[in-house]
Amino acid sequence: MTRLLHGLFILLFCACAQPQTLKVGADRMSQYLPLLEGKRVGLIVNQTSRVDETHLVDTLRKVGVEVVKVFAPEHGFRGEAPDGATIDNTTDAPTGLPIVSIYGKNKKPTKDMLANVDVLVFDIQDVGVRFYTFISTMHYAMEAAAEQNIPIIVLDRPNPNGMYVAGPIKDEHVNSFVGMHPIPIVHGLTVGELAKMINGEGWLKNGIRADLTVIAVDGYDHKQTYDLPIAPSPNLPTGNAIALYPSLALFEGTIVSVGRGTDFPFEVIGHPSYAAGQFTFKPQPNTGSQYPPLQGELCRGDDLRSKDPKRTFTLRHLIIYYKALGEQSDFFKPYFTLLAGTETLADQIKQGMSEEEIAKSWAPGLAIYRKLREKYLLYPDFN
Repeated sequence: MTRLLHGLFILLFCACAQPQTLKVGADRMSQYLPLLEGKRVGLIVNQTSRVDETHLVDTLRKVGVEVVKVFAPEHGFRGEAPDGATIDNTTDAPTGLPIVSIYGKNKKPTKDMLANVDVLVFDIQDVGVRFYTFISTMHYAMEAAAEQNIPIIVLDRPNPNGMYVAGPIKDEHVNSFVGMHPIPIVHGLTVGELAKMINGEGWLKNGIRADLTVIAVDGYDHKQTYDLPIAPSPNLPTGNAIALYPSLALFEGTIVSVGRGTDFPFEVIGHPSYAAGQFTFKPQPNTGSQYPPLQGELCRGDDLRSKDPKRTFTLRHLIIYYKALGEQSDFFKPYFTLLAGTETLADQIKQGMSEEEIAKSWAPGLAIYRKLREKYLLYPDFN
């Protein structure tokens, strides 16, 4: 018996008394350990990359996998860096492994970074929203791996907002790290399904294809509500924030605060000039946001923490706040277009269109996208 299989046997024996109805890709070690046998492994991971209670790095090293390098995305390997902070190259003290940043000046692993890597493994919890940057990190990792003829394995995890599809499709000419793919804001895919779509549709540079393997989640379907055991980033600390994030994150491209710099980011909205607001908060620097918008200013607005965290996408709050504050010509900042993925949405709101009218304009694009999505589904759908 090889060292890897022997280690896997021990892990499975220890876990047999704790059966699970849902097993994320990282838990299904018998499916991917053979692909790591005798290979030098690079991991793209963060604090969500767990096998039960143990980090994937420690789990793989325990069974004899030669982990040679960790690539750190936004918020860093341990998920503790504040929003937008540059991630530096460093060394992980507990393991001695080099931590290589792929968030900052360089978001794509270079040839030199991959020189001693035989296989890449991506295992990061996503929230199912186009502008959440981990899927852009995955895209660049797939592209770099393809260019260097290195296989990449995506260990899949459930999508907490995977039970619906909504929002405008990204326009072809609006491209950024918060919008790389022609998909809606809420795309209804796991990272594994999206990786297959990116590969299958030729969206990598020059249409190159990655040598991709997806280790699927066992026991998951898109009808499920999935509560994340670990916060995916510092400013999404609760299930309610994750449910509200697709709708409220658009405010990041406006003059309105979404509660960065408070203990309840993405669960409140407000602005100093919003007279109708019954709830007040004052953003201050904290571990999640060093320079929060409207820092030190008393914001009036809405507390959404007590609302039912139903997974839906809505423009209602955005339209209300624009009507109240829209005389300020700078309500929409340039970043709004990058988040929305289209210049049209801001114009529609300025023109006074209702949420229903705006949503109707998305229908043709969403119909095409839903058919495309069906080709890459790994799990039973919500329909």
